[in-house]
Amino acid sequence: MPEEFLTIKEFSESKFKEKGSLFIGQSYPVSSEEEAMVHLERIRKKYYDATHHCYAYSILNNQFKYSDAGEPSGTAGIRILNAIQHFSLTNIIVVCIRYFGGTKLGVGPLGKAYYNSAFTALENAQIIKKTCYKKILITSGFQFISHVHHAMSKIPSRILNTFYGDEVSMECLVIPADLERLLSFFNETLSGKVQIEDKNEYIYI
Repeated sequence: MPEEFLTIKEFSESKFKEKGSLFIGQSYPVSSEEEAMVHLERIRKKYYDATHHCYAYSILNNQFKYSDAGEPSGTAGIRILNAIQHFSLTNIIVVCIRYFGGTKLGVGPLGKAYYNSAFTALENAQIIKKTCYKKILITSGFQFISHVHHAMSKIPSRILNTFYGDEVSMECLVIPADLERLLSFFNETLSGKVQIEDKNEYIYI
């Protein structure tokens, strides 16, 4: 799992005309290929009268896809993906909608138009960084809770839930690289009186 990645915070859009053709570039943050396809299908229905709905998406773990959607090969989908890669973005889909204006642009200018459509939509977006956290469960006696909170304050972490019973259990998020350091701290200072259960679940926030 990558430690962090860049994506966009929310929907963004661009519009411009090139020799009569209207290009509408739309970008959306997504978390899966399935979610990307939901956006694409919705756009196809909303802009049902458009000439082309070209797109590219990039998902975590190097999953990507692009489509020229009837435009000459190499003029649309790959150019949209190039724009995504320019900003080093992941977990995103960009769809470029074209209304043909009656004048053919030619392969070079057409490719440039699709790139500019995607590029401008992304330029208008708010780019954010997401960091990978691992979910763990920390369990200890009540007398050691202050030690646990002190240790957690020393690293980037979040406490999601706290459960009280005979002992206290805290569901937390930590950066994976810090997990061994946390284990060592508890073993050295509290002699195993604090237990950490690795949930083997990753969350990006």
